[in-house]
Amino acid sequence: MPTSSSPISSLLDKAVAGERLTPEEGVALLESHDLSAIGAAADAVSRRLHPEPFRTYNIDRNINYTNACTAVCDFCAFYRPPEHPEVYVLPIETLLKKIEETVELGGDQILLQGGLHPKLPLEWYEDMLRQIKDRFPQVNVHGFSPPEIHHFTKIAKLPLETVLERLKAAGLGSLPGGGGEILVDRVRKEITRGKVLTDDWLNVMRVWHKLGGKSTATMMFGHVETLAERIEHFDRVRQLQDETGGFTAFISWTFQPDNTDMDHIPPAGAFEYLKTQAVSRLYLDNIPNIQSSWVTQGEKVGQMALMFGANDMGSLMIEENVVSQAGTVHHLSLAAIRRCIQNSGYTPRQRNVFYEYIDEGKEFQPPPPPATPALPIL
Repeated sequence: MPTSSSPISSLLDKAVAGERLTPEEGVALLESHDLSAIGAAADAVSRRLHPEPFRTYNIDRNINYTNACTAVCDFCAFYRPPEHPEVYVLPIETLLKKIEETVELGGDQILLQGGLHPKLPLEWYEDMLRQIKDRFPQVNVHGFSPPEIHHFTKIAKLPLETVLERLKAAGLGSLPGGGGEILVDRVRKEITRGKVLTDDWLNVMRVWHKLGGKSTATMMFGHVETLAERIEHFDRVRQLQDETGGFTAFISWTFQPDNTDMDHIPPAGAFEYLKTQAVSRLYLDNIPNIQSSWVTQGEKVGQMALMFGANDMGSLMIEENVVSQAGTVHHLSLAAIRRCIQNSGYTPRQRNVFYEYIDEGKEFQPPPPPATPALPIL
């Protein structure tokens, strides 16, 4: 816990006690370099919210059904303009095969996202969802970020609520928080063109929640935003959660600059990542779960995140295409994820997107080390 000598002690004590931080207090925490005190407070809050001896993970696959995108995002190394020779749309047979492989590995969910394709009609997405649910009724489709949903309304010329109702009826299970970046219009206008702005991003989530749906919220930071704008992002998410209660988790990660039009920006390091994640746990007092981002940070920092406010190691992520296009490639096996949790003093449990346990709750036993061959007797 923070000591009395820390200039931010009173703010950390306030958050640990369950009192809500103001935006000005959030900025003061991000401005601080007292990482150990901020981390200890975030860990205390995480333990208060999750006193159980478990920390969680899930098994899913990130399937990008197309890379065609009419938006231009300077931070994205994955998208291709619609007429680019490398544009693809996955055949349904390929997509179903990927889901089959995921199920065989113990997965119960796919993260289904793509670019803003200019020609695919809403009926194409409905048909894709129906075929997935007909073949794999047990698999949750965590699909279509708010920018995609907003784009669908423009293509179909239909109200947002109608589009979401139709997708839900076809088999959409939950919404990912993709395309959030920083929920401040100044930032969004600087790093992207042709993409949904803050109010419309939030409204997609608002309407989905009012239809009874659940979703995650995200933040990509460490580029052109100020510290105050990071807190503004947290605040907009917190306000919507007060209104709807529909977010199950918050996930933040650092901008990966390689192979993007923003490669001149030095990447944020582990210090900034851990501090920002810890402050998210302190500030987002109404979001139950914080997820580690080992995909961008690697195994060691991803594990450390469990001591800086995270109660979840995220996904095994059998397939990932977006971050890897920016040159960041971290891979963890299922055993490694479980080991990270166990070595942090917890029992690993597999969960679904709704943070319900879906394993048998048995304590994880790591595989025995390979036998050491006996030395020859000389």
